[in-house]
Amino acid sequence: MNYTWLNPWVVGALVVTGLFLAPILAVFAAASGDSDGLWFHLFDTVLPRYVSNTLLLMLGVGLVSLIFGISTAWIVVRYDFAGRRFIEWLLLLPFAVPPYLVAYTYTDFFEYAGPVQGIIRELFGWDNAGSYWFPEIRSLPGAMIVMGSVLYPYVYVMSRVAFVSTPASLYEVGIVSQQNLFWKVGLPLARPAVFAGLALVLMETMSDFGTVEYFSIETLTLGIFNIWLGMNSLTTASQIASFSFLFIIALLIIEMISRSRRRFMDTTRRSRSLKPISLRGNSSLICWMVCLLPIILGFVIPVGILLGFVVEESHTASIGAIGGAALNSLFISGVSAVVIVAGASFLGFVAFYKGNSALKQLVALASIGYAFPGTILAIGVVTIGGALDTGVANFLTKHFGISHQGWFAGGVGLIIFACVIRFQAIGYGAVTSGLERLSPNMMDAGRVLGDGFGKSLQRVIIPLSRLSFIAGGLLVFVDCMKELPMALLLRPFNYETLATYVYQYAKDELLEEAAFPALIIVATSIVPVIIMNYTLHRVIKR
Repeated sequence: MNYTWLNPWVVGALVVTGLFLAPILAVFAAASGDSDGLWFHLFDTVLPRYVSNTLLLMLGVGLVSLIFGISTAWIVVRYDFAGRRFIEWLLLLPFAVPPYLVAYTYTDFFEYAGPVQGIIRELFGWDNAGSYWFPEIRSLPGAMIVMGSVLYPYVYVMSRVAFVSTPASLYEVGIVSQQNLFWKVGLPLARPAVFAGLALVLMETMSDFGTVEYFSIETLTLGIFNIWLGMNSLTTASQIASFSFLFIIALLIIEMISRSRRRFMDTTRRSRSLKPISLRGNSSLICWMVCLLPIILGFVIPVGILLGFVVEESHTASIGAIGGAALNSLFISGVSAVVIVAGASFLGFVAFYKGNSALKQLVALASIGYAFPGTILAIGVVTIGGALDTGVANFLTKHFGISHQGWFAGGVGLIIFACVIRFQAIGYGAVTSGLERLSPNMMDAGRVLGDGFGKSLQRVIIPLSRLSFIAGGLLVFVDCMKELPMALLLRPFNYETLATYVYQYAKDELLEEAAFPALIIVATSIVPVIIMNYTLHRVIKR
């Protein structure tokens, strides 16, 4: 048997891949333990409610995201109106706001003591809640609107690219046939891309912890968190996590099918996009109104409320705590981004230039962590950390008589490891997109000059791909800044990040204290929005 492909680079890639997959496999290993009958008790009592709430939330958020994402994408592609380029950028801004921040601000804005109901009572002369009816924001429908208003950019981006990529000749056939271009041409051809964006929305919905916890909606993710910490049963939490894996598999299958069916081409002539229709007057105003609605719901209102709190309140007493949380977030996000980009680059280089098709598929599988909720990955990371602690403790005690204090199952390193596993897909996607734009002959050019594999990477491939590495690192950095459930579950005692700091105060109804660090998270998150818009324009112009 020929083992010439099994070189040190490939062996290293297999080791890194195994390390990335270990926490996911550890979840199933932990689920095989004995839960002392707790699993069957939960199955008979709360598990059906967890499942139904999760499915209803995914259905509602998916519907809101589809309405906002598809409608706005079609408008900015099909019509040319004053300020269209500005609207294209604004439509991505809600992506910078974590859903749990919108939940906190909307509760303050729409509750009984908030400004909206206060104005209503003042206008109509009502003096108590029994005099009128107002929808409860802290509810399942409220969570659908809150999450849909910040997650729709996934659908918007995918739909916009699909609409622009559809050749003009296909639209022209619809025009000649006097068919509705949106329903008969644009949407059917964009359907695979729309479903791919929808799958990402549903994955994020299932992963959410802050919103459902604050709104008291019992989903599978919240159930894992409560059972792990509330009932102190890691085994039962792992069993629910394994059950949640069925939902993840279904979403991954949908996304893979969508990607496999998204190709079509125009063979009649050079492909070009359909020229947008120029609008003026009332028609232009309607386009603005439709596009501004999700922007206002997902960005303007929550950020405006947070800015109002920052202006009104003095934060001098808590500036030290906020600064400490900010430094912790910067450290975790920075180290995670560096490790992810380095790991993704190594795996990408080996898979592209050293590996066969099997290795490429295995390396791609190592990025599956992004599809798993943070609570599930936290279980796997803790299980791996505990196993390492046990092994190291036994080894040190047996051979050196040294007691081991549990270095792996606690500490900041565990949070960083969890972030690396979860956001590896972002770094790997950025790296591979950069490598795919390079000519396959680039590596051969280095070898002609007498350089080995490592030297060719250093002198040729890395300089040409550095922009992709930087973009991927920035995206990972911001996602780590927003990460809440893994930081809550894995942080050391009395250790805060910006996300956990905001969560602690918002949970105690002290949003004024949480406003400033929340704005820091939003401001930092705008960076990838700018990168995304720039990248999107480059993709569309090709």
